[in-house]
Amino acid sequence: MSTQDAAPEVGPRGERLVEGVIEPTGAAVFELATPASAQGELFGGSRRAPTIGVLLLVSMVAFEAMGVGTAMPALVASLGGLSLYAWPFVAFMAAGVLGTVLGGRWCDLAGPRLPLMLAPVLFTAGLLTAGSASGMTQLLVGRTLQGLGAGSVTVAIYVLVGQMYPEHVRPAMFGLMSSAWVLPSLIGPPISGVVTERFSWRWVFFGLVPVAVLALALVVPAMRRLTPPDRALTPKRRGLVVAAFGAAAGVSALSWAGEKPNLTAAVVVVVALVVLVPAIHRLLPPGVFRARRGIPTVVACRGLCAALFFTSTSYLPLILTGTHHWSLAAAGTPLVVGSLGWSVTSWWQGRHPDLSRPQLLRVGFCLLAGGAAALLLVAPRWGVPWLALPVWAAAGVGMGLCFPSVGFLLLRQSAPGEVGFHTSAAQMCDQLGTAFMISAGGALLAVLGTPATALPVLLAVLAALGVLGALIAPRAATPT
Repeated sequence: MSTQDAAPEVGPRGERLVEGVIEPTGAAVFELATPASAQGELFGGSRRAPTIGVLLLVSMVAFEAMGVGTAMPALVASLGGLSLYAWPFVAFMAAGVLGTVLGGRWCDLAGPRLPLMLAPVLFTAGLLTAGSASGMTQLLVGRTLQGLGAGSVTVAIYVLVGQMYPEHVRPAMFGLMSSAWVLPSLIGPPISGVVTERFSWRWVFFGLVPVAVLALALVVPAMRRLTPPDRALTPKRRGLVVAAFGAAAGVSALSWAGEKPNLTAAVVVVVALVVLVPAIHRLLPPGVFRARRGIPTVVACRGLCAALFFTSTSYLPLILTGTHHWSLAAAGTPLVVGSLGWSVTSWWQGRHPDLSRPQLLRVGFCLLAGGAAALLLVAPRWGVPWLALPVWAAAGVGMGLCFPSVGFLLLRQSAPGEVGFHTSAAQMCDQLGTAFMISAGGALLAVLGTPATALPVLLAVLAALGVLGALIAPRAATPT
């Protein structure tokens, strides 16, 4: 019998226990659900500076991840590296995977203090190196440093939230973090385009240096209040460094193959999978692919929702421009609507810390699956293109329910000494799932020829991933 069907447990003072923790009743529920209460704990007293610093760090990484793509054509034209167009993205992705794994391990062994101080420094060094690049080699070095910093800081932020913020305000914190990612994703590309056209692509990098410095100044003082973890509670994990390099190489290959949909790319995907399989065995908790109850399912859900949403987002503009002949500006409108739905829903779920996160996760997957399935009415030549707007708004709402819920459940169920490993595993599933499905879309385009024939097949697969997520979401609850 599942935890949803079981009779509620009762605490020592008559409180109802949900998923192993006390669910307050009466006035306590009202206090937890009141936005002012959460806002006071996030932005009041000693947490104000680290909260703002964390949001700046997330925004910085998001803006750079989304904005560089807009500036890349001008950048490679300036540096004369058109044949290496994909490699700045591949370098960032590979270094991000490596930074994710190594940063997670360091957080488990010694706490998030050093990663939270070192990662922004690496990212800033990468900004300066890339912004001052006189050739592609220097640019790739800068992108590698940025990826290492971005991967490490994201894991360290999760560990910091677990140590510094009480559980009942974490939904609100994860909602803010989602908004801090989504909003730069909206404004990053147009701002990057304007900066590149009116000034120089170099300011796409240089312009973020003050943000990184300010974020570091806000976060570092809070590090003094963190207590180092007990290493005796941290499980030994052999071979993580080698596995991290293997995963970085595999993700790089998948990302490269996604940029070049041809027979060579298909061979690269096969080789990448051969490298990735043993690496994944080391880097993911046992039971992820069997959806074992608890952390393994939480990690799997992160990979499923990311693969579904980000792959669809990558190909939706192609559907609208290639099949229905929309302009690029118009084709980006559904993405804006979806991002707004994600941001608003993330904020809403943060106002309701008493709701069951596995149930929110299940509803989110239903919306994502429905969104991908409904795009089957958009993708063919006979499709109705304007349906993409309401459909992708609903998918954005699904992501606003899924992503914060995964973060909350990850921290709730991670024992001391395992938060970094579990967080890096979740990000790894995110990166692997997205890279693999985007590559699959490229392969379908190479084989079937046109978006109108290839992408409906991809959307059907993505809808199936959403259905799978909805089926396993209840298993993300704390094991009884």
